[in-house]
Amino acid sequence: MPDPPHAPAGPDAAVDENRLEELIVEAQTTLPFELPGLANRCATALGLSSALIYLVDLQQRLLIPLDDDSEPLEVDRTSAGWAYRTVSPRVADTDGGLILWVPLVDGSERLGVLAVRTASLDGVRLRRSRILGHLFAMLLTSKRGYSDWLAARTRTTPMGLPAEMLRAFLPSHTVGSNKCVSTAVLEPAYDVAGDAFDHTVVKNVLHTMILDSMGHDLTAGLTTSVAMAAARNARRGGGDLAEVVGSVDQALAQWMPDHFCTGVMCRLDAAAGVLRWVNCGHPPPLLIRAERVLDGALDSPPQPPIGLVGQLAFPTREVHETTLEPHDRVLLYTDGVVEARDAEGAEFGLDQFTDFIIRFSAAGQQPAEVLRLLIHAILEHQRNRLRDDATILLFEWCPKGR
Repeated sequence: MPDPPHAPAGPDAAVDENRLEELIVEAQTTLPFELPGLANRCATALGLSSALIYLVDLQQRLLIPLDDDSEPLEVDRTSAGWAYRTVSPRVADTDGGLILWVPLVDGSERLGVLAVRTASLDGVRLRRSRILGHLFAMLLTSKRGYSDWLAARTRTTPMGLPAEMLRAFLPSHTVGSNKCVSTAVLEPAYDVAGDAFDHTVVKNVLHTMILDSMGHDLTAGLTTSVAMAAARNARRGGGDLAEVVGSVDQALAQWMPDHFCTGVMCRLDAAAGVLRWVNCGHPPPLLIRAERVLDGALDSPPQPPIGLVGQLAFPTREVHETTLEPHDRVLLYTDGVVEARDAEGAEFGLDQFTDFIIRFSAAGQQPAEVLRLLIHAILEHQRNRLRDDATILLFEWCPKGR
């Protein structure tokens, strides 16, 4: 949304900097349930009428207000949802005045939207609304890690124990830098047990991982959680890709000797575009280039699932390497994605899966929005009753100037 023309500075354009400083200091000790009141006070200090925070629910279908007096809004059918989907401000003219819907974004992660009410809109008020959005995105990110209240607000149904445990290990849906972005979705949101994903950016390196544990119960979730913890422990200790996979093998053999999981671990040098990966008994990654899938580009000889190396006398993991081209996308997925069946027994299938991503990406949708739409299509295909966990992770190499 372009900035409207700047109105001449007047009394209503002035900001009490002392008051604003007081509010920012107050924000450091504000409890999450007090954020709605703080948002209104900050809006007033900036010459705006009010501000209301909406967080997206776990399945990214609804925008949930932090105010008990307001109703949730649909992501797919409202101005608020449009701002969330496109990560762009949206203006709506209502009986009570203008509402500017400002996306709440932490880095690359979409959190929700901020409803800013104002009597009129000019460049100054638009800029201040954006500033308010940035401030509350950071506040929400800093507080949601320890807040049961915020976690509960984004749920629309009770969560199973295996899902509760596994979600404690999951990172945010989307991470990235100015050279790369990685985004992921996972269903069933409230009943997942064995699937998981992980991604992080360390300097110029993007680390990604997808896991699918044997079974669909608490033990499956525990197996996946041990695998994720072992991978992070080795990665944070400076281990290379082979050492990370080896660490997970050893951890499962020691702590979960009768259980295993399949998975793919990747490491992308975002400065040079060099991709290295290890496939441990999992569906091979897919490489999408120039709006088509390069068949077999990331296939590799079979290796045993994670946790079975010792039993199968497999001495070392084989690491594969290729160089990506700018704007290449790599797709990791679990078998529950393509094996989802409709009422007639027809699978969602790999062709429909990849065609969906290519079509919506070509239409200009950002990776996170493509996956949001895709996982909803998979759920609808199976009448919202998945027989298996379905997890998708998509990362893109997007170096600037190339």
